[in-house]
Amino acid sequence: MLKDTLIRTAATFAVVAGLAVASLATARAADEPNGDPVQAQLDHGKATYAEKCSHCHGPGMMNSGTITPDLRAFPDDKMRFVTTVKNGKNNKMPPWGDILSEDEITDLWAYISSRRRP
Repeated sequence: MLKDTLIRTAATFAVVAGLAVASLATARAADEPNGDPVQAQLDHGKATYAEKCSHCHGPGMMNSGTITPDLRAFPDDKMRFVTTVKNGKNNKMPPWGDILSEDEITDLWAYISSRRRP
């Protein structure tokens, strides 16, 4: 009996969590006039980059003459990117984990990934 209740509770939680994620995606898609959630994510990432990152990394994701890397050449490694953004790097890049939300970091990754040089 307890096992069945736990299974039903877990299933209900999974459904509610799924609906919450779908609702968030729908809300974010609504930010984009044409309802394209991918474009909305890129737009959010671009805006966050312009506001929070471009002063060090440059408006075009590179800032020659500084110690910042060319982000267009950042490896296709989301985990490394997220860790670097959240925790900072070598006492030169400050940690942004307490400033940027998970969604903002995900949007930044989408935007930077979309601008990667081959």
